[in-house]
Amino acid sequence: MGPGVGLSPAKQAEQLRKDGNHYFKKGRFGAAIDAYTAAITLCPNVPVYLTNRALCHLKRNEWTKVEDDCRKAIQLDKGSAKGHYMLGLALMERKEHAEGIRELEKALDLGRGADPNSNMVEEIWQELAKAKYTEWEHASTKRSWELQNLKEACEIALKQKYSLDDYETEGFLDEASASLIKQLKTLERVFQIAQDADTLQEVPDYLCCKITLDIFRDPVITPSGLTYERSIIMEHISKVGKFDPITREPLDEEQLVPNLAIKEAVQAFLGKHGWAYRTD
Repeated sequence: MGPGVGLSPAKQAEQLRKDGNHYFKKGRFGAAIDAYTAAITLCPNVPVYLTNRALCHLKRNEWTKVEDDCRKAIQLDKGSAKGHYMLGLALMERKEHAEGIRELEKALDLGRGADPNSNMVEEIWQELAKAKYTEWEHASTKRSWELQNLKEACEIALKQKYSLDDYETEGFLDEASASLIKQLKTLERVFQIAQDADTLQEVPDYLCCKITLDIFRDPVITPSGLTYERSIIMEHISKVGKFDPITREPLDEEQLVPNLAIKEAVQAFLGKHGWAYRTD
């Protein structure tokens, strides 16, 4: 009697999933795909079989197949962080940036707190940050060009209004030229303010983890009122000890609570300052 004979389809599919996982760890992606495909044939409504197979396709750069499997998995489970994540990667690969970013954002939101021992949130963040920074760079370059053209047009219009050329602007001190100079300076300040959102600055301290000094991805607050990056504070609790690294007060994983206020503040800041997505 062969392996799997006499087992229910669900149990056979689970065994095939385990076989696929074993092949995947060995780097035998073709064999893993065959195992997951057999599992899907037996139980087509289990999303994890589809996301596992999608990951194998991803390793082989078969992006159309990644997208197909992820879309099917999401139809079965809209809360599949892995499904949204890999779909986002597949869409980015074929230059569907706007939709790809939306999928990565969904994956990040679903991934927060889903598996404390997984580094998936950081992986998703890195891909999302890279995409968002590129998006900001393109938009910033376009805005800068448009602002410069608009500024030059406004300066020309002002000078024409006062019937003065550049030489007269430097030489005349009568009422008309003084008024023009004043308005040109005001114009310069207005356009400088418009450019400030695209000017690289420092991210405010309260939006950064006190350990990594990086902007928060998944902030959690402790009973002492301090906020840390979830993966970092959990690693500290696991490897160093069950205490707050700053206050030294006793601290357990169950006491960590998502800091929604800081999360929203980070999202608002990034919405206005896309340069803050820069990760290098």
